[in-house]
Amino acid sequence: MSNRRARDLGITIGRGAPGPSNTITDVPGVRVGHRTVIAGDDGDPNAVRTGVTAIMPHEGFPWSEPVYAATHILNGYGELIGINSIREWGILESPIVLTSSLLIGKAYDATVRWIARHDGDAGESVMPCVTECDDSWLSNVLADPIDDDDVWAALDAVTSGPVEEGCVGSGTGMQCFDFKGGIGSASRVLAADQGGSTLGVLVMTNHGDRQDLLIDGVRVGERLIDRMPEDHHEGSCIVIVATDAPLLPHQLRRVAERAGMGLARGGSHASNTSGEQLIAFSTAARVPRDGKPFAPPAIADGPRAGTILSPLFRATVEATEEAVVNALLAARTMTGRDGHTLHALPVDRTLELVDAAGRLAR
Repeated sequence: MSNRRARDLGITIGRGAPGPSNTITDVPGVRVGHRTVIAGDDGDPNAVRTGVTAIMPHEGFPWSEPVYAATHILNGYGELIGINSIREWGILESPIVLTSSLLIGKAYDATVRWIARHDGDAGESVMPCVTECDDSWLSNVLADPIDDDDVWAALDAVTSGPVEEGCVGSGTGMQCFDFKGGIGSASRVLAADQGGSTLGVLVMTNHGDRQDLLIDGVRVGERLIDRMPEDHHEGSCIVIVATDAPLLPHQLRRVAERAGMGLARGGSHASNTSGEQLIAFSTAARVPRDGKPFAPPAIADGPRAGTILSPLFRATVEATEEAVVNALLAARTMTGRDGHTLHALPVDRTLELVDAAGRLAR
């Protein structure tokens, strides 16, 4: 993996310690896979720059062994299929699949078939979790560019290794603060006296106004206003938070809410036509499908729970902020349909600005 990443360049966001790969897969059992779909020459009106990303919550099949989960919506101009069952039951019973807005139906259908094919217990109604961002600035979304095989390829490719970032999978055609964006990830490992849990974040960026961009609190966007795209689209951001902390659904909802604070620290204000879909899940318990009572590990609520929950909240904010920066740094300039171009973040100039503000580690 040859990603440019914040910490490798001296940008150290927050106080928490990252995990070994500083990605969502530092949470044991969590796996990520991508399928990148690129077709057509630069400038071709039918060019395709899109893909699929899949997140598997543990090493088994989540239909047979669901996990506790929750969602939070900052601004709802977007689609998250499966949100009602997560909110009603507090469980995630499928992989999470990310793709382009107008491909969400095809991705849903393909995921249903994949689950039925791979999980022999999936004989009931299957309602997978599939969400999206709009990559139509670079990609001809009406070209019907993906099929079942592409979705299955992402699902079959899931791995626990470091996450590939930038212009890959569902992030292939996405933007971020009017630069090229895509997939980003980061993680935090809590100290033993804070529970010792691991928390990881994966983002699919497609949001932000250039002049609002902050990197570790430094207002870099307003100093990098050249090479703007011809048109500005108020896009969306998907945030997936995974942890092995033994959290229940109502606690995971609070974690998901903190992911929105991480987006805000990078300059997002969740505009009127954006769709910030935030999903959090815990791998600590597998919920029995037979409905029989069981005693899951759990963190008690109340004021004294702050010694465990507050560090998890901080970890969520920090990892989300850093994941967005990693998406920006990993992405490369890309030209798609009709000559539309999204330029990569100018790394050298960005580092100069961060350094001038005294925020670059040496």
